[in-house]
Amino acid sequence: MNKLIINADLGKHTIHREIYGHFSEHLGHCIYGGFWVGEDSAIPNVRGVRSDIVEALRKIKIPVLRWPGGCFADEYHWRDGIGPPEHRPSMINTHWGGVVENNRFGTHEFLELCAQLGCEPCICANVGSGTVREMQDWVEYLTFDGESPLSRDRAANGREKPWQVKWWGVGNENWGCGGNMRPEYYADEYCRYQTYLRNFAGNELYKIACGPVGGDYHWTEVLMQRAADRMDGLSLHYYTISGSWDKKGAAVEFGEAEWFDTLKQALVMDELIAKHSTVMDKYDPAKRLGLIVDEWGTWHAVEPGTNPRFLFQQNTLRDALVAGLTLNIFNNHCERVRMANLAQTVNVLQAMVLTKDDKMVLTPTYHVFAMYMVHHDATMLPVALESADYRLTGESIPQLSVSASRDGGGKIHVSLCNLSPEAPAELTLELRGIEAAAVSGQVLTAERLNAHNTFAEPDVLRPAEFTEASLKRGGLELKLPARSVTVLAIR
Repeated sequence: MNKLIINADLGKHTIHREIYGHFSEHLGHCIYGGFWVGEDSAIPNVRGVRSDIVEALRKIKIPVLRWPGGCFADEYHWRDGIGPPEHRPSMINTHWGGVVENNRFGTHEFLELCAQLGCEPCICANVGSGTVREMQDWVEYLTFDGESPLSRDRAANGREKPWQVKWWGVGNENWGCGGNMRPEYYADEYCRYQTYLRNFAGNELYKIACGPVGGDYHWTEVLMQRAADRMDGLSLHYYTISGSWDKKGAAVEFGEAEWFDTLKQALVMDELIAKHSTVMDKYDPAKRLGLIVDEWGTWHAVEPGTNPRFLFQQNTLRDALVAGLTLNIFNNHCERVRMANLAQTVNVLQAMVLTKDDKMVLTPTYHVFAMYMVHHDATMLPVALESADYRLTGESIPQLSVSASRDGGGKIHVSLCNLSPEAPAELTLELRGIEAAAVSGQVLTAERLNAHNTFAEPDVLRPAEFTEASLKRGGLELKLPARSVTVLAIR
């Protein structure tokens, strides 16, 4: 029997809404043909930003959007993306297909997108091929409210008032595509760059240093040792790969072996956060610094017939389970995890939205984020879970994943993932500190492991009412369907 204890009277840490953030890079059709269609497009838009995408993302209260990359960030020069669009110089997007980037979507367009979405911008600035002066000027251009050549340039380009831009990444993947640096070298570069990132007009910057990929604990050790007192956050990147980096598995055509392996890889996120947090605790026991997981998600082989460097993949029930269990991990580590950004929002990797011309479809991952909105800025509740194992070919992982929170009105929400593709899970839920008076819920599941939404059939997967919960003295009895994500509301 599976057993869950929720200590409803012991919560003290906030699940920061920024944990539910997203990522947009100049890659494939995330920006062009995704967010941005241009003002002359027949597709409904507001100042060039595609309206149906904005409407969909506003519904899930997207909190923060990271831009312009990714690897693209460390070859992006922001001045190329301001001023009259027809006068902006083009560049080659060397990382993502060698296509010509015309810079029609730049700083003003990105901040217009964020305004329409009602979210905060997170800008990742260029360390790999940029300069300290270039980054310093970008901050001043955006946020200075006095008289200066840069603020006059901003006004001439259509924005007199400064913006509020809190979140700043100082480089991206500088251990790899951002310059192939050693941690010691990058730590010195980070300290130099951040010195010139200044607060203007009450805009207080949150400076994010480039952190490790996966289990590179040495990188974390060096950055914390040399620069902890000069940063506000340290990034972490981890992708759930189906197959291997060299031979990724298909996004749709897979069996139980690939299902199991993908979920096993996704669960590694818990270990990574715990171990990197342990290193950070040595230098920051008060947990002032945030761990910023600003790239995460599934990475499958691209869909047949698409550009291999555009990273377009379908999104199935398997991806929804990865999203649910990963968000549970972030929720449970919210004392250290302050922000996370799913890669990427539109048409790339584990996307929330797929588009084709004027058509748009919401993915299973989108629906998980919609169900988990109840955790935004709620108080994380400690849980103790005894779970049966899901076993396959001699290996095992926990069958269940869970997190819980209490919102400002006192309502408790519990998110549960049943990773088994075949076995339902009976669960006894013990509530400590309160007595439940009512329970309701939503569930996302399907008959097929690879169920997914298409432009022809956009509603194959969508949340339904969950009715397999009953009140009992001291808690609840539940029966969770196989291969499902469930969110309960308990009053």
